[in-house]
Amino acid sequence: MRPVRGRLAPSPTGDMHVGNAFSALLAWSSVRARSGVVVMRMEDLDLPRVRPGSAERILEDLEWLGLDWDEGPIYQSDRFSRYDAAFMELKQAGRVYPCFCSRKDVAAAASAPQEPGDELRYPGTCRGLGSDQAVERVKRERHVWRFRVEAPCGPPFRDLVYGNQGGPGTPPPGDFIVRRYNGTSSYHLAVTVDDMEMGISEVVRGDDLLPSAARQILLFEALGGEPPAYGHVPLILGEDGARMSKRHRSVTVRELREAGWSSSRLIDELLELLGPGGSSGLDRLDAMKSGFRLNQVKGRKDGIIWGSGAPDKSS
Repeated sequence: MRPVRGRLAPSPTGDMHVGNAFSALLAWSSVRARSGVVVMRMEDLDLPRVRPGSAERILEDLEWLGLDWDEGPIYQSDRFSRYDAAFMELKQAGRVYPCFCSRKDVAAAASAPQEPGDELRYPGTCRGLGSDQAVERVKRERHVWRFRVEAPCGPPFRDLVYGNQGGPGTPPPGDFIVRRYNGTSSYHLAVTVDDMEMGISEVVRGDDLLPSAARQILLFEALGGEPPAYGHVPLILGEDGARMSKRHRSVTVRELREAGWSSSRLIDELLELLGPGGSSGLDRLDAMKSGFRLNQVKGRKDGIIWGSGAPDKSS
């Protein structure tokens, strides 16, 4: 039986906040508890948003937490040719088409229902363009490329936290972007290519990405790969109830370190967020490595409040 292969996949757009650390801890523990392989992948696909030195600081913070890896770090910015090759494969198979709609056009379309917490659902405006017309417009108009979703329903899969997803009676995702205006790969295509080529068998990440799993499963199928198992864990919210993000100026691991926190204290605080019985006495990283299972995590679409407050000087 092949060992489970998971990944840590931070984006170097700023320092790692405690919400990132929570997801990384659970992803790492799920793999380590089964003696699997952890791949470190730096998702620096969106180059304009990458901050100099951020990747190095994130790696330092993960090492401080005790979250190690067996392969990598692998940088998406070194893999653009792999994403281009996958796009050409989809294009040659007739699975993508050019789209000339702006985001404003999509939002304004009466037939484009909103998907709460997710990207706008595309109404299919450009899907029926004749090939000759599309070719001519591509030459002179700004455009993206969308994946043509043919599935009658959302692809069925069992999320390791939220249970059964998709299947008959559920709407399929709308046609989604795989190549952006500037000619670079979309997130969906890049992570699918990466996970497929790196042999990733389990993906653990925040539940804001739960809708993304359906799109990535469809891309796996189109590219001839086997989708990994997905587990989507609750998001950590700031004390104001807002989702933690680098733009939100959330509490970062670096700030807690500089305020005198130990790594064991932060891990204990993160485990407490699993709720009563959620940590099952797993109060140290060594215990997580041997006893953690994702079924100890309960799905909470409303998120979990980080209640430890601002960094202080206590340890």
